[in-house]
Amino acid sequence: MLTAFIVDDEPLARDELVYLLKRSKMVEVIGEAESLEQAHEEIVRLQPELVFLDIELAEHSGLELARQLLDLPKPPAVIFATAFDEYALQAFDLNAIDYVLKPFDERRIRQALDKLVRLKREPAIPAPTLPRPQLKKLAVSIEDRILMLDLEQMIALSSEEGKVVISTAQGRFTLNEPLAHMERRLEDGRFMRVHRNYIVNLSGITEIQPWFNSTYLLVMSDDSRIPVSRSYVKQLREQLGF
Repeated sequence: MLTAFIVDDEPLARDELVYLLKRSKMVEVIGEAESLEQAHEEIVRLQPELVFLDIELAEHSGLELARQLLDLPKPPAVIFATAFDEYALQAFDLNAIDYVLKPFDERRIRQALDKLVRLKREPAIPAPTLPRPQLKKLAVSIEDRILMLDLEQMIALSSEEGKVVISTAQGRFTLNEPLAHMERRLEDGRFMRVHRNYIVNLSGITEIQPWFNSTYLLVMSDDSRIPVSRSYVKQLREQLGF
């Protein structure tokens, strides 16, 4: 069975979708959320294969969450489930599997699930793999120059308006790429993602302060404070041994 997560700020709509998915006998619903922040943290923690996502939420757009999910190492499949049909083109630009309109129709839900199953069964063509050299320096464009930053100079990386901002003792530098791309380039044990918007250099942590909801606040060597999401607390404790 597929594991699924539902994001909708209408309890009745969530209940109806849960009912129809149970009737399909194809899906196990492992979580629900009504806000983007709660949804993102739970999806990172639970790692569902599929997310049913409403677009017109109380405070945000579901399209924003869909963009954030694309940054995950293993992004879930997304089926938009909404009362509005004008967002279909934007939804498919975000690699949505399907776009289901409210009120929900059982036959239409089944079609969307069948489509996902067919896509999962299609054999993937493996890309040729080449050994990846260990990254020691990072090229950063500054006006008409390209500066080579030593990784050890990097204290933290944050996501701001879809770009990566690198904090160093010498200042802040901007890269025009998503944070997820940098996360894959920095998979060598020195750096760790601790929040959907932050990656830290573990050697740049000077203090770990308890924070609300059993999370932590990291004090970095440049005296900045970086929050740790609940989704990453266990991994951080294992990595640092506390």
